[in-house]
Amino acid sequence: FFFKCHRVGNRIYPVNAISFHPHWHTFATGGADGSVSIWDGNAKKRIRHYPRHETSVSSLAFHPKGDLLAVSVSYTFEEGDKAHPEDKVLLKPVTDGDVQPRIRKS
Repeated sequence: FFFKCHRVGNRIYPVNAISFHPHWHTFATGGADGSVSIWDGNAKKRIRHYPRHETSVSSLAFHPKGDLLAVSVSYTFEEGDKAHPEDKVLLKPVTDGDVQPRIRKS
């Protein structure tokens, strides 16, 4: 399926990274808008949205235990060569409530 998951207003940003949770089979996306979202693909719904970073999310990965999400924040030159913040890697603690699919109401 197709969805516009990384957007600010009417501007749509590319998804730079995707990682599937090892237990819940939900997934995280990181985009050129600087944000990370957790998604339930079966329900086609966003479960969690983290605050935006000052530049692009270039890569991300769940720890095999599923309790951490590594996020690489690095300018990906989507706006050409320009001054940008320093690259960094962040480790975000993840709880089941952050990544567990929501129970659907019938």
